[in-house]
Amino acid sequence: MQIRHTNSAKETRQMDTDQLRENFLVSDLMQEDNLQLVYSHYDRVIIGGAKPVNKSLDLPNHPELRAEYFLERRELGVINLGGKGKVSIDDQTFELDKLDCAYAGKGTKKVSFSSSNKSSPAMFYLLSAPAHMTYPAAKFTKEQASPVQLGAVETANKRTVYKYIHLEGIKSCQLVMGLTVLESGSVWNSVPPHTHTRRMEVYFYFDLPEQHRIFHYMGEPQQTRHMVMANNEAVISPPWSTHFGCGTSNYGFVWGMAGENLVYTDMDPAPVHELK
Repeated sequence: MQIRHTNSAKETRQMDTDQLRENFLVSDLMQEDNLQLVYSHYDRVIIGGAKPVNKSLDLPNHPELRAEYFLERRELGVINLGGKGKVSIDDQTFELDKLDCAYAGKGTKKVSFSSSNKSSPAMFYLLSAPAHMTYPAAKFTKEQASPVQLGAVETANKRTVYKYIHLEGIKSCQLVMGLTVLESGSVWNSVPPHTHTRRMEVYFYFDLPEQHRIFHYMGEPQQTRHMVMANNEAVISPPWSTHFGCGTSNYGFVWGMAGENLVYTDMDPAPVHELK
């Protein structure tokens, strides 16, 4: 498990391209028959990826957690971004199609991941946060996730938002999780931009054609920076940072948050005309 420490807004203003990528970009999460984890000190969120092809993958414990097992004091959200697969949570097994979500609560002792067909393997994106309450394991399909269409073709941001783990969906202690899919011809995400100092966020971009890229914007609203990102890469967004982007093609992205509250709409606007 890789460890990422926090950076202040003032410190981030001075970073060059390589330093920004070293601190905030998360690459190589989806490795065949491997499970990758990155521990961020922003709200102690753990980002992960599991791509089982020839074998089942177990969620490992790690010395950094000082725990008997991974979810002793944590909860976990899982979204499948590949072929059909299974997530086993203690004595329950959930079959996940593409864009389905599973949740494992605090106290879950064993989690494992497998693909139904190795020629079309599942790709499980993981997000974990500390928890002080226990909620039951659950599954949501994309149809259950209250799909909402937003944006417009005229502003190149027509998209469908799916909310899985939130106040009106899967119950959790502090984890909020869902995804957004942009329609063909639309490329802008999360406009109008915003911050939410009460919680951090992680974006994971998926279904972006190999030759295309996303320009992800971060930083304070009047001190924006950008990172060029490829398919299946994640970016850590500090609570003080904006988080929006534009791609050279349409794509999807998983958004996940943890922090002080579970209110999906809790945000501080950063209008486009005020950005610098």
